[in-house]
Amino acid sequence: MPRLTIVTDAWHPQVNGVVRSIENTNRELAALGVEVSMVTPQQFRSVPMPTYPEIRLSIAGPWQVARAIEAQRPDYMHIATEGPLGLMARRWCLKNRMPFSTSYHTRFPEYVAARLPVPLTWLYAYVRWFHNRGGACMVATQSLRHEMAGRGLKHLRLWSRGIDTALFHPQPPVEKPFGLKRPVFITIGRVAVEKNLPAFLDLDLPGSKVVVGDGPARAELEQRYPDVLFTGVKFGAELAEVYAQADVFVFPSVTDTFGNTILEALASGVPVAAFPVTGPIDIIAGNGRAGALDTDLGRACLAALEGSRTAARALAETYSWSAATRQFLDNVIAAKSVAWRHRNADEPSSTGVS
Repeated sequence: MPRLTIVTDAWHPQVNGVVRSIENTNRELAALGVEVSMVTPQQFRSVPMPTYPEIRLSIAGPWQVARAIEAQRPDYMHIATEGPLGLMARRWCLKNRMPFSTSYHTRFPEYVAARLPVPLTWLYAYVRWFHNRGGACMVATQSLRHEMAGRGLKHLRLWSRGIDTALFHPQPPVEKPFGLKRPVFITIGRVAVEKNLPAFLDLDLPGSKVVVGDGPARAELEQRYPDVLFTGVKFGAELAEVYAQADVFVFPSVTDTFGNTILEALASGVPVAAFPVTGPIDIIAGNGRAGALDTDLGRACLAALEGSRTAARALAETYSWSAATRQFLDNVIAAKSVAWRHRNADEPSSTGVS
């Protein structure tokens, strides 16, 4: 049985697309006979991230991360994030001449630049430095692959996403969901600056608006938008019920690399309104009445009201975690086959230590 170690700075108790993607992939990998072990912040001392205390930053030293990896005796290595643990794992791989794959889950440069006065050019230089030494950098969509290639990333390979269509499914509508007037426009996810929520909350729309989730921007947004219902975080069957009662799912982010919540909404039979950017454009564009994309988000919302719940569900059914996981595994194996031909392309080192 092949042994795969995944290193990630994003893990429980965080609730986000990175964590859910890894969880679902791990389940499918086990079914394929792959023995997966994890290196996460739960194994080390950590501190809250400035401006976003829900995220814990590990402060483990290189020797601690090395010991955690070596105890698992991996045949393959995958580094999921560019944070402190990802950096230490990358260092270990280079020092020990261990091929590794990476994934570009989040627009890391834009995420950091939204919080700190760091130029995007510097941040993208870091992203190139981090990912280009791996044998495969996984991205979720073809449009992101094209964009990242233009920014100098190498060895880019597709890793799509799936959806649990048994959990997320259409349900009979109630007359006044949440006690609110229809139509109900809903968004679900982290309540944080990078999600661009005011682009949705500022719209003049009929009916009601709902925000499901939590995050550092929630208190300020609740005060700023008193007519919007903020429910906090929902999980499992309760979350699925919330999706199913919406008339339109609104995805205002312009920095996500995919948007797992888009698939959850579609599987619930809810048409999606979004900007025509990476993620939404890859999922929604050209798919009939499953949703609407527009540079004017308000127009997209009104167009999505005329969408088809049947078309939304049918589109979601084309995505499976089984197929996505086979992509992931192929990429991990391909990364090991890359014979370090670009070993010194990004940083000189006679020992492999960086």
